[in-house]
Amino acid sequence: MLLKQFVQLAAVLASAIPICNASALARNSRRQSTASKYVFAHFMVGIVENYTLDDWKSDMTTAMDIGIDAFALNCASVDSYTPTQLALAYQAAEEVGFKVFISFDFAYWTNGDTANITQYMQTYAGHAAQMQYNDAAVVSTFVGDSFDWTPVKAGTNHSIWALPNLQDPAEWSSDAQRSVDGAFSWYAWPTDGGNSIIPGPMTTIWDDRYISDLGNATYMAPVSPWFFTHFNSKNWVFICEDLPTRRWDEILTMQPDLVEIITWNDDGSSEWASGFPHDAWRDIYKPYIQAYKSGATTPTVDTEEIVYWYRPTPKGVTCTNDSLPAPNGIDLLSDSIFVATMLTKAATLTVTSGGNAAISVDVPAGIVTSNVTMGVGQQSFVLSRNGETILNGTGGLDIVDTCETYNYNVYVGSVTA
Repeated sequence: MLLKQFVQLAAVLASAIPICNASALARNSRRQSTASKYVFAHFMVGIVENYTLDDWKSDMTTAMDIGIDAFALNCASVDSYTPTQLALAYQAAEEVGFKVFISFDFAYWTNGDTANITQYMQTYAGHAAQMQYNDAAVVSTFVGDSFDWTPVKAGTNHSIWALPNLQDPAEWSSDAQRSVDGAFSWYAWPTDGGNSIIPGPMTTIWDDRYISDLGNATYMAPVSPWFFTHFNSKNWVFICEDLPTRRWDEILTMQPDLVEIITWNDDGSSEWASGFPHDAWRDIYKPYIQAYKSGATTPTVDTEEIVYWYRPTPKGVTCTNDSLPAPNGIDLLSDSIFVATMLTKAATLTVTSGGNAAISVDVPAGIVTSNVTMGVGQQSFVLSRNGETILNGTGGLDIVDTCETYNYNVYVGSVTA
């Protein structure tokens, strides 16, 4: 899910097949919001202690290029540099024409921190770079379900639009939600709730529950391309292999009020992030974001491209120098190479994965994800139309059958003209 690697920037058959859209609750069954649709990206302030103004500007201009409107600035109460970095973020956003808003991380904040939270909102709610929605300053949380926003709103000289992360949409009916204007879901991956791991594919079951329970309130839907983590306290991978396009197809069907990408920079360990760029996912996201904002049900492709992603090793490989076991969830993964074709016209995709025989599949115009069985060695990708090669390239990382530490991150690359 590492979208900071968006800046450097998570369907399991043997042959390549297009992956179809999932159904979703129709947007027209709900109140149409008068506000514009926006796309945000969750930004972890807690890991950018040494960011400069130029660092913030660089990230923001990269985000703006694909249509992201604002960063949700996830901040903790315990970091001494939070005030400094929030000030820099707001300054940078104002200077480049971007927007930001605070997302209070209730892994650190508590319900007793009302005064401090109110002070932050009083400081920034009316700032020129503050994200406004329905003429009110957006504020969100990570968890923080039971926090009462009534005194914060009363103590801030600017209207506030509170969109906390509700872990269960049924919480909306509780008294604690009287001062809340909507909710944000964290369920951007196949799950039964919390961090449970279930077989894919991703569906809209959680979105449908939020939409139903929220009624006319604002729903901020989550989007993520991947989720792998390898720490003592959290060691798992979600089953999200086709998610970079599947989730956006669901978003275009649902047309939620708001979208938040999770996350832009939540890569807590260079051990599995270094050398694994995710840049090319931006190329996929850009036309999807444009389609979402225009209300279209499919993205429009202007430039043809192949975007691929795959893990560095098959899931059966035992790593020889890791203090932790293999991540939970790997048994549900497929050993596959995933390829999104971005086409203006139908074409034929041919993928040769390591020593496996080449697999060809006819793919239609638009953005479609296909997959082939993973083979150890070099990965090659060819796109042809009417017998003529249009795009031809090799993967930036060879797949190997040995490893010292487990890495279920994916290498993301592209082939362009």
